[in-house]
Amino acid sequence: MNGKFTVYTRLTECQDCYKCLRQCPVKAITVTGGHASIDPLRCIACGKCVSVCPARAKSIRNDTARAVRLIEDGNAVYAALAPSWRAEFKDTDQTQIIGILKKLGFKGVAEVALGAEDVSLWTATLFDNKKTLWLSSACPVCVEFVRHYMPDYAENITPVVSPAISTAAILREEFGRDIKVVFVGPCIAKKNEAEISGGLVDLALTFQELREMLLQRELNPLKVEIDEREAFVPSVAHQGRLYPIEGGMIQTLLPHMPEHDTKMVCVTGLEKLSHTLADLKPENLKQPVFIECLACEGGCLGGPGMAKGKAGLDCVLDIMQAAPKVEISAEGQKKPAREIIKQDFSAYKSPVAGCSEAAIQSAMWQIGKESPKDELNCGGCGYDTCREFAKALVGKRAEPQMCVSYMRRLAQKKANALLRSMPSGVVIVNEEMEIIECNEPFARLFGEDTEVAYKAYPGLNGASLYNIVPFGELFRAALRSGDDIAREHLECDKRLFKINIFTIEPGKIVGAVIQDVTNQEVRREQIARRAREVIQKNIATVQEIACLLGEHVTDTEILLSSIADDYAQKPGDEAEEK
Repeated sequence: MNGKFTVYTRLTECQDCYKCLRQCPVKAITVTGGHASIDPLRCIACGKCVSVCPARAKSIRNDTARAVRLIEDGNAVYAALAPSWRAEFKDTDQTQIIGILKKLGFKGVAEVALGAEDVSLWTATLFDNKKTLWLSSACPVCVEFVRHYMPDYAENITPVVSPAISTAAILREEFGRDIKVVFVGPCIAKKNEAEISGGLVDLALTFQELREMLLQRELNPLKVEIDEREAFVPSVAHQGRLYPIEGGMIQTLLPHMPEHDTKMVCVTGLEKLSHTLADLKPENLKQPVFIECLACEGGCLGGPGMAKGKAGLDCVLDIMQAAPKVEISAEGQKKPAREIIKQDFSAYKSPVAGCSEAAIQSAMWQIGKESPKDELNCGGCGYDTCREFAKALVGKRAEPQMCVSYMRRLAQKKANALLRSMPSGVVIVNEEMEIIECNEPFARLFGEDTEVAYKAYPGLNGASLYNIVPFGELFRAALRSGDDIAREHLECDKRLFKINIFTIEPGKIVGAVIQDVTNQEVRREQIARRAREVIQKNIATVQEIACLLGEHVTDTEILLSSIADDYAQKPGDEAEEK
């Protein structure tokens, strides 16, 4: 393993949409800091999150480098090719797909359909058992789903390995224990299966990864020269090629049990499987039942590793055409080519930790679910019910911010608190000129009747703005233009208003902050008048002082001039004067 789980999240790409959580059948997603990451202990590698992630933040572990390394190290590497290759490479025939894989360095190519036929043979021998319910083991996603989330039915899984592991066993028996086997197909869960196969399967590649390897080597199945003698090893398959379509396994079982009374049912999709098994008591079944379990709708042809997407009817018909019917009489019934390879499918310990009712209630209160009527069960958080979301909160796998109704109420509370705390009048209006929300100072601005109405119906939601304010056309103008409008001194009914109208949603919602500045203007005028009076008085005083100073200066000047003249006279002048 290269350190990553089969499916992982590129956190920098996660966009807070929770779509993966809504689609995950087992809620194997942990949300922290707004990022949704895969929980390996809960994940069954169904690939739903990869298919639906709009930001492509959910990724499949890429094992192409490991496959190349196996080949370049000089190993004899064989490809175990899933029968759904006919839907992935629709324009490619058998010799071309084998030839192109050999060009990549594979020593040989085997059909997983070959191992599937042995699985059907082994499974047919189990129906003589006294059990009344059997679940197929071919789909690793269904197997892990039952073992983890419906553990009571784990003992009903057929104790037989999957077709991929069976094919790997055939290859090793034929070509030696030291060879390397790489599965190639549409299934992500095969990567997990390879890691627990006991060394039978070395690693698994999806069809997407195979196409990536071909692109790197610039190989095109339709343009590469191929030897027409190329063939699957060690032999070709027949009915096993039906496995990737719905009911394909059942069709391969029927020839081996012509007189058996076992009822056979095909169930595709984990939700349908869960619904099928819910409250089922196998001991109450009147006759044996075998369920072919497929996680992907449409069978393996709808697997998440299909680079071309889900296959249509034409692909289904091609696969049916490629699987020649084998007639088997009761006397000459084919026997398994080798001893059955059994596998233990016992139940896992549940990955879902239990939580007390008190803890659940505490989590419910945390998100504002104080009574049953508060439990909307809208699924916006990704969980089907508010209680399931509360359990995830207790388990630290979710955050309160994921609840849409809780966040809406929280935002409303914050907005209301802000409106209430503002001393100015605030109003929000829609395109119909109806009030969406307003605060009490706004109602108080426009008369006693409006204030009484506000106290009776806080917020005045739905009230016509025209019936309250005399300048409704300003709001209409803001809605039409989408521009903000400001008026410093708008005179209405002998009052002055300061108005700032701003756009919230262009053409649909506007808001406004309104102040009655009449008294402020009166006080400003009074202050200005008093200031002018003080200034006039100061000017008069200064002028009076100036006059007095002027007279005093003149007298002083005359006196000093006289004294100066007296001192300036000569002695002769004084005698002459005498």
